Amino acid sequence: MTALPRGESPGPSATDDDSVVADASTDIPAEEPAAGPEEAASEASDEESADGTDDAAASGAVPAAGTDGSADGDTPAAPAVSEAEAELAAQRELLERIEKRKAEKDGPIPAGTKLSGPAADLLAAVRAVESGEKPGAAFFDSPAPTAPRRAVPAPPPVRERAAESVRAPLGAAPEAVAAVAAVLAAGGAPENLAAPAAGTLGAQAAEALREDPWQLLSLPGVGPEQADGFARALLGDACGPDDERRTAALVGWLLERAALQGHTALDAAEVRAALAGRAVTDPEAAVQHAVAEGVVLVFQDGAQDEETAETEDAAEDPTEGAEAGDGREPVRVFLGLDRYALAEESLADGLARLVNACEKDADWSEAASSAPSPSAAELIRTAAAHGLVAHTGGEAARAEPAALIAAASGLGLRALGATHSTDGRQRLAEAVGDPSAAVTLAGLLSGAEGPGRDEEGAVAIDLLVVLDAPQLDVETGAMLVEALADGTRLVLSGDPGVLGSAGAGRVFADVLAARACPQTVSRTPDPGPIGELVSGIGIGELNQVAAPGREVVIVPVRDAGEAVHRTVQLVADSVPRAIGVPSSDTQVITVGHGGSAGTRALNEALKQRLNPGPGRFGGFDPGDRIAHVPTPGRTVPGVVVSADTEGLHLDCAGTPVVVPQERVEASVRHAWALSAHQAAGMRWPAVVVVLPGDAAQGLSRPWVYTAFSRGERHLSVVHGVDQALPRAVAESPAQDRTTRLRTLLEASDG
Repeated sequence: MTALPRGESPGPSATDDDSVVADASTDIPAEEPAAGPEEAASEASDEESADGTDDAAASGAVPAAGTDGSADGDTPAAPAVSEAEAELAAQRELLERIEKRKAEKDGPIPAGTKLSGPAADLLAAVRAVESGEKPGAAFFDSPAPTAPRRAVPAPPPVRERAAESVRAPLGAAPEAVAAVAAVLAAGGAPENLAAPAAGTLGAQAAEALREDPWQLLSLPGVGPEQADGFARALLGDACGPDDERRTAALVGWLLERAALQGHTALDAAEVRAALAGRAVTDPEAAVQHAVAEGVVLVFQDGAQDEETAETEDAAEDPTEGAEAGDGREPVRVFLGLDRYALAEESLADGLARLVNACEKDADWSEAASSAPSPSAAELIRTAAAHGLVAHTGGEAARAEPAALIAAASGLGLRALGATHSTDGRQRLAEAVGDPSAAVTLAGLLSGAEGPGRDEEGAVAIDLLVVLDAPQLDVETGAMLVEALADGTRLVLSGDPGVLGSAGAGRVFADVLAARACPQTVSRTPDPGPIGELVSGIGIGELNQVAAPGREVVIVPVRDAGEAVHRTVQLVADSVPRAIGVPSSDTQVITVGHGGSAGTRALNEALKQRLNPGPGRFGGFDPGDRIAHVPTPGRTVPGVVVSADTEGLHLDCAGTPVVVPQERVEASVRHAWALSAHQAAGMRWPAVVVVLPGDAAQGLSRPWVYTAFSRGERHLSVVHGVDQALPRAVAESPAQDRTTRLRTLLEASDG
């Protein structure tokens, strides 16, 4: 195995600032200087990280955050299917359902669709016999109807399972890879792109690339410059900047790139401007061609224009209607990829279905009267009367969804809570007092955790509370809602101040903004100095807080080298000695993966101090803290156990995982230091937040809010960004994501 790439880039120095958050006198006294990391210079721009996201400090893009969703379950007799494969299969199934629904909407209504109950069953039986699908005898002496869904007993959600084998994606045929390699060589492209190209473009990838070299843009890490060079080498003078194949590929690439930053759509004007910057002389014609070819879909802003925006006329001219001469505001035109458009439409339809199908006359007043707090009682009463509820609050407010789950279970309902991470699942189970009442969202959707599906394919529950709702992306949200039966109550709970999801969309924010359901706001504040500090950040104020027990400490540094040195000293010595939190329970959080004090540089320095070794297992040694990325955007923390011919053996929150050797470099990285996006949804007894001088551009209020709120007992801030920190808190809200879900929800409500 080969070691994971490491590198750091030099950053500017930062002046000292010991006046923010706490007095410098509260600094943890330092012991003798610890050996700092060796300085190494490398490229200024970061390569794509192991979790499939770019360095936030370098690009300013919203990097992917992971979902800690280790799965527990029984090992079936058949070969085990990994959680990643199960998720991909679920996504494919979702898209098939959505496309089938849209086809049914557009097609003629078949006779008999208005029937229900025994009449509908009889009609279905007659049609089955007439078509020859089933013999007539199959409908005689049929068994009695199955019991209603509420009578299905719920087995324990969390089941013991053997070691999970993380399989590599199925590769393309060797002959297809060889054919692609020949085409790539003819165009001067790297040979290592052959396998990804064959896997992405299919068995006919070689022919597809010869006919349209710009399809190379569909591969991760390939930019327009590389695709243009490849096309010129293959086509010569037969191609130019306005080649329709090039412009269509550029439109798709722009939207894929936007999706990595959380957008599900882009304003058509932005797309045209970006095309003009790529030497396209007629951007408007290029957009029209991309729409006509089905590369992207076109939409108009406003619920009343949704249908007209998708008509053939709109496809011919997606900018039609963008200008209004009658005094009305211009209609904005958006472009989107079909996968996100279908997911948003399915999610909006599903949420409306849950709102309308719920039993609204339930009486939970007795359970509400015995709730542990007024906020919990309000949440219980609201959930009793509505099929969809939004609940907001900080870390302390998580006790309220726990009280709701316990109350619903006491009423005989099948209630379950789903969290973003395994750590969150454990904290929720402790709050409820029942380990079977909490699962991870990834485990629930893959079937590895939870009660499983009923006879109709729906998750067998009556109430589902989704905590860490801001981490819910639109595709996961659509899969979740598709898996819930009519009558199921859904509660979305989370802190609106934290960073958004790793994937595209802003589901929780759009549900809140659209006022698509009742909203309950927790009145339970987070306790202690850290809670006081984070509450101020949430309203744009970075205040000094009293920290008599050294709960909050500021450590000013002059440059990135000193930031790395002080971080190692804090984790290895000062925090364990002065605070009583061991190094294994202290998490380092920094802005990005690259840079002179990013996760790569910090992990290298922390490994040298805390678990030195030769890295004989592909750069890892037993005892190394790692982050496993089973699928892009999901991060599962763990520890290296061993390695053998099967691969790298990990312990991920008590679940044994085996990563094949060929997948180690792409899906496992050291994790003494994480980005704030990776840390979302998790908490540690002590946290050290590192802010080197070159990280100022990556700071925002949600980033600071998320990073500072990860510590339970202690927070150290290695501060080298001078006034950029208070300025980010006061002036830098999160980058707004362009989505359509809010418009769709408002239209369905109207």
